[in-house]
This record gives sequence, structure tokens and C-alpha cells, in this order.
Amino acid sequence: PRARQMYFLRAMVAHTISQLESSKWILLIRDLPLVSTATKTVEVTRTFKLGIDAANLRSGGGVTHIVELLRNAEPIKMGFSEVVVWGGSRILKKLENRYWLIKREEMALSQGLLKRVIWQKTRLSSLARKEECDVLLVPGGTYTGSFCPVVVMCRNMLPFEWNEIKRYGFSLMAVKWILLFFAQRRSFRVASGVIFLTSYAQSAVRKVVGHRLRTAVTIPHGVNDRFRLTAKPQESIASYSDNKKPYRILYVSQIDWYKHQWNVVEALANLRRKGFPLRLELVGSQFPPAFKRLMRAIEKYDPNWSFVSYRGTLAYEDMVDCYAKADMCLFASSCENMPNTLIEGMASGVPIASSNRGPMPEVLKDGGVYFDPECPEEIENAILRLLDSTKLRERVAAQATRHASQYTWERCANETFQFLNKLASQKEA
Repeated sequence: PRARQMYFLRAMVAHTISQLESSKWILLIRDLPLVSTATKTVEVTRTFKLGIDAANLRSGGGVTHIVELLRNAEPIKMGFSEVVVWGGSRILKKLENRYWLIKREEMALSQGLLKRVIWQKTRLSSLARKEECDVLLVPGGTYTGSFCPVVVMCRNMLPFEWNEIKRYGFSLMAVKWILLFFAQRRSFRVASGVIFLTSYAQSAVRKVVGHRLRTAVTIPHGVNDRFRLTAKPQESIASYSDNKKPYRILYVSQIDWYKHQWNVVEALANLRRKGFPLRLELVGSQFPPAFKRLMRAIEKYDPNWSFVSYRGTLAYEDMVDCYAKADMCLFASSCENMPNTLIEGMASGVPIASSNRGPMPEVLKDGGVYFDPECPEEIENAILRLLDSTKLRERVAAQATRHASQYTWERCANETFQFLNKLASQKEA
């Protein structure tokens, strides 16, 4: 019977597609009729090959992004047959193996900045052409090659905010940010596309770079599901005590000039003098000059380390336990592109006190209480508002958790590959 013949024909077509999925061309069978073959349509559709430059991804959010992006990506569905990643041995080991993923280790990318810059300038473009890539993604944001089309990411706002650079005074770090400004401004202008992480970042960079960006899109990062914890019941502050049950405030971020940890220490010292049984836990790496300022603040306000603890850098996997033990999360940065640790705190189900600068209001919305990070008194008042009201804590924690639900790595991966497919298709056309 004709229906049975069509059943076997469809099965054969499905098998053929699965066999050709990883090739440069695939067959797409659309609208195959069940009874008659008169309207059968066969299309030949081009699939693409993506190259990723992981040269400048060393630690922190950049590494988390590329690992989660490729873990959650479905390139075949997005029109990509293969993804080639060039990187050093450390970053490549973190990437999970996929049948469509090709890892290319380059010795220069495990070495210093100068060798990585030279490699990108002299080798990357030729390697991308040799691999027959159709589009190149540069998550690090700085690109000096000649391959086209290329998509760069804006990950760091410091080079584009002069008031933040001035915090570093006359130093090599200030010179670094200024040089990075010129390098990334050029990269953004010559790139075929730029990926921003927040609308705030796109708006702020456009004011500095001008309107010479060809194509730009905002694609936020996600948060790993391990950080999505059950919301804690909010208790009266009277149920806490300094020795047996202190109220724990967690601040996860690098110790740096624009993070203002010393203002947080002063604010908590003032609240403790008013009788509140608070503990402050600081987690993150350190920029030595800023760390010295933090130590001076601790020596002044907590010389015995009775309410401040500094745990340094923790493994990504160990951070869940920190959030689980916290009663409140605090974020006092004045310069961010995409505040990843703020989103992790939002997902953990605790009330949040946050800086009112940069993209924080865009991300947190009505899920927290805001303050000026440069004013210890405002930090103190924001924390006090939360401590005084269990209903306020419950409300902002619930709102923050709801807002955090939109930040998924699956969404980030899908929107990123859709954008890359768009640019690759324009080149093909």
C-alpha cells in the first residue's frame, strides 16, 4: 500500500539526515505528503562552522561563560556543524567533550599576555581560514586579526568608565585600562557584530564608541541551576544572637577599588554598635593595593576579626554552600557589565542589598534595597531596612528569585548561536 511505502520512505530520509548532520551540507525534507509524492520538496541548506578564540579567557566570568555556553549549546539545531575552539590547555580541559566540538591547543595561549596578543595578530585569522570557519567569536572582546565576519563580546566596563579608571591613580593598572579602551573601541568598530551582556553596557559603550557599531545585540549570561536554592523562611532579627546564631551577610566579589568592601565593613561596624548580631563574609580574589585598604578598615573597625571573615578565592563548585549559609547577600560594586555574583545571590532565595550604580537596577529591578556604594551611611540604612522588616525581606527575596529565573545558560546559548547564524548567513548571501 502507498501509505506503507511512504512510512518506509520517511524512515529512510530520517536516517539519511542523521548520517549527514555533521557534514557541510544537510538535506531538509519539508512537508512530505502521506499519500502522494507529487509535492515532495527537497532543499539543500548550507550549514556553518564556528571558530572561537579563547586566548584571553583565563579565569572568572569569562571561563564560566564559555564552559556553560558550550555545555548548553545545540549547534546542529542552530545551523552549525562544528565548533572549533583555540585555547590554552587549562581552558580546553574545562570544556566538556562534544561530537561537534574540536579543541585546538596552542602553546602560546598558555603563556603570557604578549605571546597571546602576537598569536591572535599573526596566527588566528589564518587558522580560522584553514579550518574553513564561517564566523569567528571572540569572547575576550579584543580582536586584531583580519578574518571576517567576527563577533566580539563586551565583558568589561572598566575601560569605558573614566571615573572608575581614576580610582587607580597613576599606575600600571590605569595604563592597562586606557590601552584596553583603545583596543576594544577599535575591535567593536571593525567587528561584524558585538554582543553586550546588559542594555546598560550597550548604552554606555555607544556613548563612548559612537554609533559606528555595525550590528549589536544584548544577550545576558545565565546562572547555573545549582545556585537556585529554596527560599529561606525570614525570621525576626530578635531571633539571632552574636554567638549562637549570627545574621550572616555575604559579599562575593574581587577585592578592588570599585568594589568598596571597606565601606561595607564600616557600615556593619555601625550596625553592630547598635546591637545587631551581624557577620560579614567576604569571598573573592584580591587586587593588592585595594586589599591593603580593606585591611586598614578591618584593623580600625574589627581588629580582632570578630565579625569580618575573608575566605579568598573559592572554587566555583564550593560557592553554593556559601549562598546556602547566607541570610543576606550584598553587592557594593560601582562598575559592572553583568554582575554574575549578584544573579547567583538572586537565585539563592535570600534578601539582597545592592549598589544603585551601573546595570544593577536593570538586573535586580524590585528584588532588593539599593544604596550608594561610596556612602557607608547609605549601606547601613539599606541593611537596616531589611533587618527591621521580615515582610520586606520575604518580598524582595521572592522578586529577586523570580527575576533570576530568566537568566539561564540555555537561553544564553540559543540567543548567541542564533546571532552567529544570522551573521554567517549574511556573509553567505
